[in-house]
Amino acid sequence: MLVDIVMEGSCMYFEGRALNLLLVEIECGDLPLRGFWPYKLALSSSSTNHHHKATSLLILPLLLRTPISFSFNLIDPFLQQSIVEMSSARVSSFTQALLLASLLLFMTVMSCEAHLTPKYYVKSCPQALSTIRAAVRSAVARERRMAASLIRLHFHDCFVQGCDASLLLKDAEGIVSEQNAAQNFRSARGYEVIDSIKSAVEKVCPGVVSCADILAVAARDSSEYVGGPTWKVKLGRRDSTTAANKDLVQRDLPIAFNNLDELITSFARQGLSIKDMVALSGSHTIGQAQCATFRERIYTEPNIDPGFAAMRKRRCPSSPVLGNSTLAPLDLVTPNSFDNNYYKNLLQKKGLLHSDQVLLSSGPIGDMVKYYSKNQAAFFADFAAAMVKMGDIAPLTGSAGEVRRTCSVIN
Repeated sequence: MLVDIVMEGSCMYFEGRALNLLLVEIECGDLPLRGFWPYKLALSSSSTNHHHKATSLLILPLLLRTPISFSFNLIDPFLQQSIVEMSSARVSSFTQALLLASLLLFMTVMSCEAHLTPKYYVKSCPQALSTIRAAVRSAVARERRMAASLIRLHFHDCFVQGCDASLLLKDAEGIVSEQNAAQNFRSARGYEVIDSIKSAVEKVCPGVVSCADILAVAARDSSEYVGGPTWKVKLGRRDSTTAANKDLVQRDLPIAFNNLDELITSFARQGLSIKDMVALSGSHTIGQAQCATFRERIYTEPNIDPGFAAMRKRRCPSSPVLGNSTLAPLDLVTPNSFDNNYYKNLLQKKGLLHSDQVLLSSGPIGDMVKYYSKNQAAFFADFAAAMVKMGDIAPLTGSAGEVRRTCSVIN
């Protein structure tokens, strides 16, 4: 017997096989997941009425942060009867059912809402990815450096308060923009490109695609366009309605002067491993850095190639008040191509930033640098995996946050 209980929304169905356990299959958006639910726990201690077996099944939609549509395919006659009668409107023992459904949420619903999926927009905005891709390609074609800038925006967003596009918010009443923090001020760039992408996406699917997802997809498309790896971007993030305070930004974002222990701590705080850290650092194979971020390294550090240091000094004077914003490529050899030359530079003591060169240490971290310098395919694979993992940092899902109409302001 198939019993349909329909409520509007994105979660498509349940399928149950009843004896002592109910096999629950949920599809939220395009994400299927399964779990087992001991439905007989729904029995009330004060009653043997079979209605109580199904009570929590009907209460479940009331607890979801997104409305659902679902069906039960049941072979237990008692449970069939209960659901049919309950679906025609009798709901009792509400509090007990609420508690039981809360336990179920731990197993199924929260998993459904907390998971992202590459297919999130397949039905709601099938043009989303192609629209973002075209806009990214256009921007990077105009300025090759923009690829590094867009990857960095995603990184700086995810490391502070999670991947929620909080970085994109400008100063407003009750909001102090993260863009003004030291690690971002006059450094993070590409905001106008994200605004342009958002505008293009809004024209085809108004109010559907989040700015946080645009950041994630733009980073992937940027990497691919300049010769780097590609990966399936998991989607379904929502946008924050708040920005992180300056202290949180300063604590969570790595800086060019970090030593190795500080880098490890910074990445570990986000649930990222040493391997993730070394792979993600390889994004410095493209992009540029300001003189202020590498002046101390080229003038005072011993573990630097003398010729490389001399070349960098020509445009980066020792005075702390001169040339601070003068740019130098992070990879002098192939500055506009995503490859493994970054690691080769470290082996030659030609890492531009202190936080880059410290990776060439003794032990497993240094070994990974050497491995990636010889195996670009391995670097690409690990970089892609680390980007997916980074994109999973504390996303807002369900009804948390919002989908901003304009990325720089809340709705």
